[in-house]
Amino acid sequence: MALLESMAHTHPMSEGNLADSFGHLYRVLGLKLSTDSNANVDADTELVEELLGFAIVQQIIDEVTLLDICLLPSLQGKGYGKLLLNAVVTSAKTSGAVVLMLEVRESNVAARGLYQKFGFIESGRRKGYYLIEGGKEDAILMDLAITPE
Repeated sequence: MALLESMAHTHPMSEGNLADSFGHLYRVLGLKLSTDSNANVDADTELVEELLGFAIVQQIIDEVTLLDICLLPSLQGKGYGKLLLNAVVTSAKTSGAVVLMLEVRESNVAARGLYQKFGFIESGRRKGYYLIEGGKEDAILMDLAITPE
């Protein structure tokens, strides 16, 4: 996960923070590709799974916060992020959440667009929250109301 995190984010979570995400208030969802390790399929075929992406959420009572969503850079823009985010939303619904919250860098236009397609709305800003080269940028807070099915 740490390697994938460092490949996908300019400011990756530390290995310690990733390890802490396996506590009782957290869920980690993985996007994996399963492939046969042998060209010939037989009873001895071994499946090899490669982690393509993951999401980390924290739930406190009925509020879920998406802390991190990460996808191999070579797969971004190909619909895999949508699959992963859909799994996050489904998990939030299943767990009885009423809201799914996140924050995203103002400069991350692609992620913001994906979140908006899912129905997230901007609920606030943290001015100058993230350090960037030559200054700071805002964190945009976004919420998705979860309705029971």
